[in-house]
Amino acid sequence: MTQNPRTQALTDAGVAIWLDDLSRSRLATGNLRELMDTRNIVGVTTNPSIFQAAISGAEDYDADIAQLARDGADVEAVIEKLTTDDVRTAAELMQDVHAATDGYDGRVSIEVDPRLAHETERTIEQAKHLFEVVGRENVMIKIPATEEGLPAITAVIAEGISVNVTLIFSVERYQAVMEAYLDGLEQAAAAGKDLSRIHSVASFFVSRVDTEIDARLEQIGGQALQLRGQAGVANARAAFGEYLEVFSSERFTALKDQGANVQRPLWASTGVKNPEYADTLYVDQLVADPCVNTMPEKTLEAVAEHSSPAAALDTGAAQEAEERLLAIADAGVDLADVFAVLETEGVQKFEKAWLELIETVTASVEAARA
Repeated sequence: MTQNPRTQALTDAGVAIWLDDLSRSRLATGNLRELMDTRNIVGVTTNPSIFQAAISGAEDYDADIAQLARDGADVEAVIEKLTTDDVRTAAELMQDVHAATDGYDGRVSIEVDPRLAHETERTIEQAKHLFEVVGRENVMIKIPATEEGLPAITAVIAEGISVNVTLIFSVERYQAVMEAYLDGLEQAAAAGKDLSRIHSVASFFVSRVDTEIDARLEQIGGQALQLRGQAGVANARAAFGEYLEVFSSERFTALKDQGANVQRPLWASTGVKNPEYADTLYVDQLVADPCVNTMPEKTLEAVAEHSSPAAALDTGAAQEAEERLLAIADAGVDLADVFAVLETEGVQKFEKAWLELIETVTASVEAARA
């Protein structure tokens, strides 16, 4: 099999392409392996919504659920077993990529229980538990970038566990995430950990920003309408400018000399939600070296078919992006409120999906015991 020329071009430009999906059928049919061989997929991200859709919408898990139910496992234990088994299998599939890239890629992410988004200590505890249960070095534990999540990120990095920081919406919060990562690296170094084995990505959500800001621009009307569809890309580009600054700083250079890796920005929520926009918008306009772009399969296939990437991001692009965000604010959009709303909604969406998954598995467990 040969790689698609468009996904290969992105890879060559410094974009690591990860798949934003995982299911047992994707693993069993060889589909994930095929995407690795033909679409340059070098990582996988999961979240509560992805697992809810996978487990609720297929029969692939029924036999395991029934057996676990007969063995007396409770619903939470059943869900943990199903999800960590899939993540472990995917991690094993990605092991060669992980080795070939010195740990940068070949990563599979699993998220802490979204109900813990505002509980620091329990997040730390579960992150360590999930890392142990999956038992593969190339797993990444996803921790939300809530106020309470920030100290958890530091603590988990300090333990030597790789972290995917999720639900980042604002540049300001992204700065705090990078700070938390550096704090964790410094603590890990003080404890004698091998910094070269610690990796992290910062998942910056893109399309949801456009969805929320576009709705507000439409309410304002007039000249503000010309700014629709620009906030998501501008916000991410501004974030990349901060990345360039932080990871060229004296503070990080001192850590790099001890083997530390940069925390790559990861563009998440890259499926286009507005049909008026190009379906590869959040890929083509966010080419950066280095970065990760995690894509749902629909976006991945659109990229493989007709992606037309823009020039790679630099400090100039970041400055232009900041000016665009200022224009949106000047038009009357309260950006701080936008980002607060998106964080709250992001946590709530994942909580809702998780509760729906619990409901589905509860019904299956009860049926198996009947």
